[in-house]
Amino acid sequence: MLPVVALVGRPNVGKSTLFNALTRSRDALVADLPGVTRDRHYGVCRTVARPFVVVDTGGLSGVDEGLEGLTAQQVRLAIEEAQALVFVVDARDGLLPQDRNILDELRRSGKPLLLAVNKTDGLDLHDALAEFARFGIATTLPLSAAHNRGTEELIAALLPVLPEDAHEELAEGEDGSIRVAIVGRPNAGKSTLINRLLGEDRLIVSDVAGTTRDPIRVPLERDGRRYTLIDTAGVRRKARVEEALEKFSVIKTLQSIAAAQVVVIMIDARENLADQDLTLIGHAMDEGRALVIAVNKWDGLDAYQREQCERALDRRLQFVDWAKTVFISALHGSGLRELMRAVVRAHAAATKELSSSDLTKTLEKAYESYQPPLVRGHAPKLRFAHPGGNNPPTIVIHGSRTKHIAPAYQRYLENFFRKRYKLEGTPVRIVFREGENPYAGKKNVLTEGQLRKRQRMIREMKKRGK
Repeated sequence: MLPVVALVGRPNVGKSTLFNALTRSRDALVADLPGVTRDRHYGVCRTVARPFVVVDTGGLSGVDEGLEGLTAQQVRLAIEEAQALVFVVDARDGLLPQDRNILDELRRSGKPLLLAVNKTDGLDLHDALAEFARFGIATTLPLSAAHNRGTEELIAALLPVLPEDAHEELAEGEDGSIRVAIVGRPNAGKSTLINRLLGEDRLIVSDVAGTTRDPIRVPLERDGRRYTLIDTAGVRRKARVEEALEKFSVIKTLQSIAAAQVVVIMIDARENLADQDLTLIGHAMDEGRALVIAVNKWDGLDAYQREQCERALDRRLQFVDWAKTVFISALHGSGLRELMRAVVRAHAAATKELSSSDLTKTLEKAYESYQPPLVRGHAPKLRFAHPGGNNPPTIVIHGSRTKHIAPAYQRYLENFFRKRYKLEGTPVRIVFREGENPYAGKKNVLTEGQLRKRQRMIREMKKRGK
């Protein structure tokens, strides 16, 4: 495993900005508001010969109740697993009593400690560092994370305190794993599901809607398979999204859908299937992602409510009847085995390798069973097919008059291929290619003999006309 470095400090001192600068990414959500980050957010710094893991944590506000208390628990877990700590302070705010309380807690951990004085751009460095000199931390570094100044010096100071014998094998962490994005409306149970699968309180769970803001990636190994679970922020209707921070969270969620291989849509069984749920399913289909429908909080319904819920799902999810619907309880763990099996089947179908010869034979059978409707008195000809990619499976069909094939026949072909290759849980894309007429635009030039023959025919026709 790579060594771990945790970024710790008060809210809004620039920890997430520093995290993005060290990992050369934009994974952490950054806003000029306190308390944006709540869960632990992991990334890898690869700018040096010895890479290490960076953990972005929520701000320690000194409150141990509510969301602030849950955030503090996540920070303490990051401190416990880290090999080195970076205490981030704000040079513009100066030294505050809250900083002293955080420093006392960090010193009790016994871990190597570095002090990063952030937001020093435009300030006198000696004055900014002098105020924090009373902390007595040997390694005190000025930096401006927003402008990526001082980060190289921070990395150089970190390397000597990191363990030498750490295995530097990984660095990707997701090679061979199935990327699964958990998506849904606020308070649908996404973080609860991931915590239940992991068997630990990895993510903050609260009854307050909108607890998760950053997309958090969590590795999981289950039944001999590796997964990368992506917890996303809940997505509300566009008309209700007013804060800029929530808009950025929605953008991150849509990016997570594009980055995933399988999307699990979480639906609250106690509420009716909302238009926003259908919109999220539409986004997953537009990205061509494999899909699993997870109906959560199923254990709290009586027999009548379950029957009404199933009828509503059957009626409104007909356009994705190929997606598996699983009824679960993320809180109590029921249905999770079936859910993960559906994820594996959907991923296998989405990445299935198809051959040109087999696709062409299947196309011939489909054409013989049901031919496309006539176009201006002529039937479109479908000659051969070949694979055009996977995730989603794409089938390219070559023929003539394919531009005029009706959508209903295209759906027939899609269902025929899906049934033939057992493509459960993934959309299938059919792409038509029409060969150009090699004689289009060319005029047939007659030879001298053909011209004489044509003139004789014209004279003969005139005589008969008289």
